[in-house]
Amino acid sequence: MAPDVIIIGGGLHGCSAALHLARRGATVLVLEKDYVGRHASGVNAGGVRRLGRDLAEIPLSVASMELWHRIGDLVDDDCGFEGHGHLKIAESEAELETLKARVAAVRALGFTHEALVDRRQLRELLPAVADHCTGGIWCEGDGAAQPYRTTLAFRRAAERAGAVVSEGVHVTGLRRENARWQVATADGGAHLAAAVVNCAGAWADRLAAALGEPVPLIPSAFMLMISDRRAPFIKPVVGATSRPLSFKQFANGTVMIGGGYKGALDRETNWTELDFRGLAQSAQTVADLFPVMRSAQIVRAWAGIEARMPDDIPVIGPSSTEAGVFHAFGFSGHGFQLGPISGAIIAELVTTGRTNLPIEPFRITRF
Repeated sequence: MAPDVIIIGGGLHGCSAALHLARRGATVLVLEKDYVGRHASGVNAGGVRRLGRDLAEIPLSVASMELWHRIGDLVDDDCGFEGHGHLKIAESEAELETLKARVAAVRALGFTHEALVDRRQLRELLPAVADHCTGGIWCEGDGAAQPYRTTLAFRRAAERAGAVVSEGVHVTGLRRENARWQVATADGGAHLAAAVVNCAGAWADRLAAALGEPVPLIPSAFMLMISDRRAPFIKPVVGATSRPLSFKQFANGTVMIGGGYKGALDRETNWTELDFRGLAQSAQTVADLFPVMRSAQIVRAWAGIEARMPDDIPVIGPSSTEAGVFHAFGFSGHGFQLGPISGAIIAELVTTGRTNLPIEPFRITRF
């Protein structure tokens, strides 16, 4: 029997959409060209943050955080989520003024999750921070989770709800056949469904272009590093104001370092290559902010292929050219936290044609 919905892409957003759709009674087929969690969803930094979001993303991020704080109820797995807070550090008085303006802008929208902290409060939260740091923004309840574990938890929950996930199935084309969509695959297969969801990540622009919706998607290979084990010195996740940084310590003492430096990639072969100059800059930022890290050794580094949009916010919503097609892609290196809510939004759109969350800024027509 043909499914009601075909989801193209088995990352976190695809698996989340599958779960929410299946729980609404839809029959769902997920087609993944590699394996679930192979790309961005399985290899990102795992940040679960509202802090520093584009103002348009804040309502979605706040709604998603409510799901994160009861993630075990949603997928029967805590996903390794720990909510020790998130801090963005200011390294000068000028940066602190920038952060003050940020907090004011967030509060003007009616949100109070971001709070300015002064030099003393910063050191209470981060005793190991460098002396030159002047303050920051603190977001209590933010934190981090384990990306690959989370993606698999959503997959398993979706399958328990009745969804079918097929790996190693490369979608090659879409065309309408009467009232249904035919999804062609590289193995010569053809699958029919009333609705299609484009969660194809760094390859999603190809599907959009086939629908007459070209978008300026930028495939990006964001890099991450892991250090050797250090004595515990930090619990919150940390970012910086003027330098790319995502920094946190795991329970085993190792430290993850990331934040936006990119390597090279080839979408055709899933190939990525590290840029060691970028990694060195990332390591220097950590050494500047946390003197305890200056003797650390890097033991592993990698880069995953992700989809970035020019305005650094995702595409979420219905196709502007074809009925029955929906998009959720281009999360620009910070989509992990939005995974639970993006799936819920897609499920609402597919089954009811609407959502109560404000998604107008994410329409594909903005390009």
